[in-house]
Amino acid sequence: MPKPPKKRLIIAMTGATGAVYGVRMLQVLQAQPEWETHLIISSAGVVNLKHEMDMKRAELMELADVTHGINDIAASISSGGFKTEGMIIAPCSMKTLAAVAHGFGDNLISRSADVVLKERRRLVIMPRETPLNLIHIRNMASVTEMGGIMFPPMPAFYSKTDSLTAMVNETVGRVLDMFGVNVEGLYTPWEGL
Repeated sequence: MPKPPKKRLIIAMTGATGAVYGVRMLQVLQAQPEWETHLIISSAGVVNLKHEMDMKRAELMELADVTHGINDIAASISSGGFKTEGMIIAPCSMKTLAAVAHGFGDNLISRSADVVLKERRRLVIMPRETPLNLIHIRNMASVTEMGGIMFPPMPAFYSKTDSLTAMVNETVGRVLDMFGVNVEGLYTPWEGL
């Protein structure tokens, strides 16, 4: 009996603060044998990865099954014919959000997001900016109206943790759960008081 094909998930990282979210998602997915990750990272994302996590691009790429160059517009993930479960942009800069909101596919991140939206697949964007100005809010509304999901990485305090790792794991677990990824142990879902 042949093995079922792996489910594919695109993980994109931009230069916004919060590189830990993209890294942690790749770490979790690496331990999931039924999932195949496709990574794209912007040039600013590489700079931020080094600054925030003291991690090199090559180390990040080892966490992904497949890596794509930011300018490789001919990559497999730039076509709707290449089946994926969707895409997560973690973290997402306001520049990338604007490109997605306006269909400006100038690089592989915004092009892949456009493909995910047009194919009616799941797009989860983790925007990182504060405070928000009106254009940020309008761009978030535009992507939401197109079917995208805005998931700002805001910690929940009901778990009463003081651990940054636990807060990151909770956010990563909740986002990956939207795609049906087994996230047991990453966070405890709210069950009421």
